[in-house]
Amino acid sequence: MMVPSLLGDGAGDRERGFGELSTEGDVDMTNWGRSITRRAAFAVAAAAVAAVAFVAPASAQKTKPIKVAAIYTVPVEQQWVSRIHKALNAAKDRGDITYVYSENVANTDYERVMREYAEQGNDLIFGEVFGVEQAARTVAADYPEVAFVMGSSFQPQDPNFSVFDNFIHEPSYLTGMVAGGTTESNVIGMVGGYAIPEVNRLMNAFMAGALSVNPDAKFLVTFIGSWYDPPKAKEAAFAMIDAGADIMYAERFGVSDAAKERGIKAIGNVIDTSADYPGTILASALWHMEPSVDTAIAAVLDGTYKGDDYGKYSFMGVGGGSFVADETLVDPALLEEVKAKEAEIKAGSFTVEIDDEEPKSTM
Repeated sequence: MMVPSLLGDGAGDRERGFGELSTEGDVDMTNWGRSITRRAAFAVAAAAVAAVAFVAPASAQKTKPIKVAAIYTVPVEQQWVSRIHKALNAAKDRGDITYVYSENVANTDYERVMREYAEQGNDLIFGEVFGVEQAARTVAADYPEVAFVMGSSFQPQDPNFSVFDNFIHEPSYLTGMVAGGTTESNVIGMVGGYAIPEVNRLMNAFMAGALSVNPDAKFLVTFIGSWYDPPKAKEAAFAMIDAGADIMYAERFGVSDAAKERGIKAIGNVIDTSADYPGTILASALWHMEPSVDTAIAAVLDGTYKGDDYGKYSFMGVGGGSFVADETLVDPALLEEVKAKEAEIKAGSFTVEIDDEEPKSTM
């Protein structure tokens, strides 16, 4: 079973890197909320690839800077990808890596681009392979000396294919508390890209947080079938505002624009856009890829890299996720309650449950 492409709506192929390179332990996956159904659908193919792939990669230590490449199916400005790009640029600026990338790569070209980067001698390759899982794993099997760290809904593959995901359900719960405690109509609108686990878990955590402070809160939920279509997301948000929503959960670009135009509030996701929408963004759940990127680089440098699940490096306790709020917009008493819950999450005394099921409207 293939999940929707991160390219989503069929955007064209525009690469940096070929002809003009830009200079810019095994983990129990059930603990990280992986979908059993999707995992089972992929299990046979993945097992076959892993069987032929098990050739130990080169384990010699390397010196800085190592060569790193990244392959993105959307523009680097897109929320999710921008966090990977930011972390890799930070590592480049420190002198730990050299960094080249391709953006807007179509799924049909993804395997070719992976192979070209591997052939060019890159030590570490980042990307997101939700729509090209089997092809990507086949490439990794053919280049066991190269480390791959890929956004994926499935398990890591020995010896060199690691996976990651944006497990920011914890700060999403906190932003839900802000929304639930702020809404006056008790109607919250939520616009997402696709109803896949990576999105579902954030939206479900947000809803749980809202209900924890406001049991009367109701939700309007829709998915636009694209990862990058701001006009479509904006129109979906307008429809929800017309139906009574006075706070919008902006999982996609375009939603905050609708909120700003209609004079209501919004909740941000993955990146902090409050400077772009002053007076509109109440709070945001932020994703930080630095712990994942830095861990992978360190493992390649010291020769200990192996296929692993990097999802755990997106948790708040290790700095992979964070919560920010506009204190001029959020009631002080509510913000104090949210901050107390944040401290419990970081201390491990409160657990935000991971729920990958598709969220539904409740009105």
